[in-house]
Amino acid sequence: MSTLDSKLCRLFNIPHPVVLAPMGAVSGARLATAVSQAGGLGLIGASYGDPTWMKTELEQMREVIQPWGVGLVMFTVAKNMALLDLALEYQPHVVALSFGDARPFVAPIKDAGALVVVQVHDVDQALAALDAGADALIVQGAEAGGHSLRRASLPLIPAVRDAVGEQAVLIAAGGIADGRGMAAALLLGADGVMMGTRLLASDEALPSTGLKQRVVHGIASDTVRTRGFDQIRGIDWPEHYSGRALANQFTERWLGREHLLSSAASSVAYDYAQALRVDNLDVRAIWAGEVVDLVNDILPAGQLVEQIVAAARSALQQGARLCL
Repeated sequence: MSTLDSKLCRLFNIPHPVVLAPMGAVSGARLATAVSQAGGLGLIGASYGDPTWMKTELEQMREVIQPWGVGLVMFTVAKNMALLDLALEYQPHVVALSFGDARPFVAPIKDAGALVVVQVHDVDQALAALDAGADALIVQGAEAGGHSLRRASLPLIPAVRDAVGEQAVLIAAGGIADGRGMAAALLLGADGVMMGTRLLASDEALPSTGLKQRVVHGIASDTVRTRGFDQIRGIDWPEHYSGRALANQFTERWLGREHLLSSAASSVAYDYAQALRVDNLDVRAIWAGEVVDLVNDILPAGQLVEQIVAAARSALQQGARLCL
């Protein structure tokens, strides 16, 4: 098995420093299991916390012997702590928290025997998360699919490393889809990587083949940043966050006019809900990062993990040859 030595591997007790992004409506039990069984860390994307969905997916993880975890959005859980209690009932090894203040959640997670990982988007957030007791940080750049701030991964990862010191465990996210990106992240100071868009285009991911094919055929210039998909769903995201998704008819209509969605006719919200039910890809959100250029096929997740780790080792070895 081709692997890489990393503090992340030692912390999570996994062979490969690869983490599945806990993407809502994407990272279900099949995908999380496949990543964990391949030697990475699979995370269930509990997202905004649908208890029925969580029970269905988390129940399937009881038979997984490898480390796995669950991802939760903090500003949602803060309003309903029962969602955290529900997740902890299934004894995940890791709970990944994003978008909010981690302090209320760290103690109950650690009391349940799980590690706490917190996603951050700038240096101040990283310092605050460590102060709250995070065991590791997900350092996410703006290239990522879904929600983020504005700093790119290339300057953000080393800036966080310099600020937090060498002992903190950092997981790079945003703009990573292959071994070259993984190798670059490790050289920038990360101890491992989190991948979303690349693993969205996997056999085990929950979305339809049609949605995955949109990702395969997309390019970076097809992505846009918008708050529109959140506003039409009535999700009150923190002010400075927007989400990166593939452009479609919905974004063509509303990009730059998102402020009008809050007062739009109820028929717009109804049409969007209907688009979700029937998987209308011209209307529903397809969250994807700038790495869509590098996603050219749909493969089993385990195969992707192995290929990316092997390619990262090769890239690092080739780079070392440049040093005379």
